[in-house]
Amino acid sequence: LALSGYKPVVAIYSTFMQRAYDQLIHDIALQNIPMLFAIDRAGIVGADGATHSGNFDISFLRCIPNIVLMAPSNENDCHHMLSLGYKYDGICAVRYPRGNGPGQSVSKKNKILLGKSKTIRAGKNIVILCFGPLLNVCEAVAIELNATLIDMRFIKPIDETIIVKSAQTHRLLVTVEDNTIKGGAGSAVLEVLSKSNIACKTLCLGIPDKFLEHGTQEEIYKICGLDKNGILNRIVNQIDR
Repeated sequence: LALSGYKPVVAIYSTFMQRAYDQLIHDIALQNIPMLFAIDRAGIVGADGATHSGNFDISFLRCIPNIVLMAPSNENDCHHMLSLGYKYDGICAVRYPRGNGPGQSVSKKNKILLGKSKTIRAGKNIVILCFGPLLNVCEAVAIELNATLIDMRFIKPIDETIIVKSAQTHRLLVTVEDNTIKGGAGSAVLEVLSKSNIACKTLCLGIPDKFLEHGTQEEIYKICGLDKNGILNRIVNQIDR
């Protein structure tokens, strides 16, 4: 379809995307064939269990050339990211979690620019870079700690300018994602800091390096330390070191 001038939209679960990895690399990315992937059940799925848990897609997608990878934090961003991905002359993937969003209404104006983040609040000493649906949880933490909060929106291309600026103007840089901590968005941030030769105290939060069990999404978030108290305690402990 794509080679005939159409723009395919592939709606697929994150876990099923793993089985299509060879086709994604050789049949699509290598030839840079324009296509949009709407990746459902990314991150923690809860009751669907370990076989359907989408906690690897950031890691296995961001390493592939020619791919734009987005992580919306709400319904409005998801709507406009899908629109941006459809219009983009290349390969785009939008990853979003199972279930309902936070309830944000969809606006007609699209304020999402390719590779650009959005600053949610300005604070001092601590900056939290959030990738995806944990933004509301991070906002509650940021308010309590008077931290800067940035909705990163894009994993690839990542907003290198805001990462460098944040590292230079804060004592602690924290990344939060609903993906495995191994090779995820936090790793992408560390790569930017390394490339820019910036020494900064960092804390990368995400899904631990293990397979997840059955449970509600709330239970699994808590087990992974990605609920409000878990994130808050990890940041406070890192500051005190």
